[in-house]
Amino acid sequence: MPLTLGNLTWLRAVDHLHLLAEPTAAAVTGWAAVEPAVADQVLVTEIDPELADTAAMTEAYDLPLAVSANCVLVAGRRGGEERVAAAVVRATGRADVNNAVKRLLDVRKASFLPVDRAVEESGMEYGGITPLGLPTGYRVLVDAAVATEAEGAGGTVIIGSGLRRSKIALPGTLLAQAPGAELVDGLALA
Repeated sequence: MPLTLGNLTWLRAVDHLHLLAEPTAAAVTGWAAVEPAVADQVLVTEIDPELADTAAMTEAYDLPLAVSANCVLVAGRRGGEERVAAAVVRATGRADVNNAVKRLLDVRKASFLPVDRAVEESGMEYGGITPLGLPTGYRVLVDAAVATEAEGAGGTVIIGSGLRRSKIALPGTLLAQAPGAELVDGLALA
């Protein structure tokens, strides 16, 4: 049975893989193969790609801001080795790149990945990049608040699908258990 959240109808992502970027579709199907609950709990909906940015989407589709989570890609170097991570935080805050992410990557300076590189390496569209399906070797840091209930959002979180024309909804607790995800206290700034 589909979920209604805001004024959108959400359907099982495994049944609508055409609404996911190729690496995201592969990650969701692979995850569902080892964790059967994923098939019923990872949902997708189609949206207007012009409304993919969080503020526009929440307003247009009558969604609470707290239900959305943003994923940013950051990198830093240590001893000539580059370290890349995705930082996932609720849209009511922002990733603490200068302190928490830098400390977790054990680098002197952490910076956002340039857009062209983020798109090329992830195989996803900018504005739709998601923690599901990122390249092997990227750390996936998920703020602990994503796995808790948020006012107006309950335990659900909306993330990118890898495409600007759709979004994924799933329980935040499930996202925190995604393959490779690391749950981190204090990853977000208010």
